[in-house]
Amino acid sequence: MEIFNKRIDSIGSLSPESRNALLNAWESWSVPKDHFLVRENAIAHHLFYIKKGIARIYYFKNGKEITEWLALDNEFFFSIISFFEQKPSNLIIQTIEASEVMGIHHDTLMALCDRYHDIERWFRKAITGSLILSQYRMDSIQFETAQQRYEKLLTNYPFIVQRVPLSYIASFLGITQETLSRIRSQH
Repeated sequence: MEIFNKRIDSIGSLSPESRNALLNAWESWSVPKDHFLVRENAIAHHLFYIKKGIARIYYFKNGKEITEWLALDNEFFFSIISFFEQKPSNLIIQTIEASEVMGIHHDTLMALCDRYHDIERWFRKAITGSLILSQYRMDSIQFETAQQRYEKLLTNYPFIVQRVPLSYIASFLGITQETLSRIRSQH
């Protein structure tokens, strides 16, 4: 829980009362590899935090799985549109290794935001951070070479290739497995 507390603090400060209310609102699950946190066409009711493990957010396009995001140890993640609109998601969220996951339900979080303005501020900062990461990802795909994207991924997640199948990494980087193999052979 100490790492989770530090992660919350890294986003924004909370009063002791707000912190208590927020911390007590999270549920915890131990889930196996390949567990669906959100299935295709289901509503994403939770904002998730992965204490230990990896989750993949993906969708199908022309019958192919496209990895949109990889959430590793100590990261928040969710299906943004489905969570906010409370409508079915095209995105699928699935663990790719046995994981310790926490989640806070949409309605609970919104009620906490209504009651505690510092939680509302904290959540706004969390969402802002998520939007910035999404923009960095889009900029990376548009303006960096496949080699640069791969190197940046390794810098941020040095052990990712030992934990995530290469097909998911290639998809996340927006390249083919063959291109990823060529890049890796040059390392």
